Amino acid sequence: MNEFLEKEEQIVSLLKTVYDPEIPVNVYDLGLIYGIDLRDDGSLHIEMTLTAPNCPAADFIVEDVRQKMLQVDGVKSVDVEIVFEPEWTKDMMSEEAKVELGFA
Repeated sequence: MNEFLEKEEQIVSLLKTVYDPEIPVNVYDLGLIYGIDLRDDGSLHIEMTLTAPNCPAADFIVEDVRQKMLQVDGVKSVDVEIVFEPEWTKDMMSEEAKVELGFA
């Protein structure tokens, strides 16, 4: 496996350890991660959304993502961009998340 794929796998693995305190499913399986862009200079851009625009845990979640991404070898900086388009829906969740939350 090449180095980029290994880092991407590590990024996804760590994203699966970030939870909204009110939902027992990680942000990756919830479908909140819209984009991961790891650049050659070590900067990482994560584009994500929230389950609701007024999510009270937004700052906590963003900081948790940022701190965990800095654990990835070669990542020197992390920019987490919160976006609301496309709007998040339950259809974006993984099958595992739907089962966990009783939607499947």
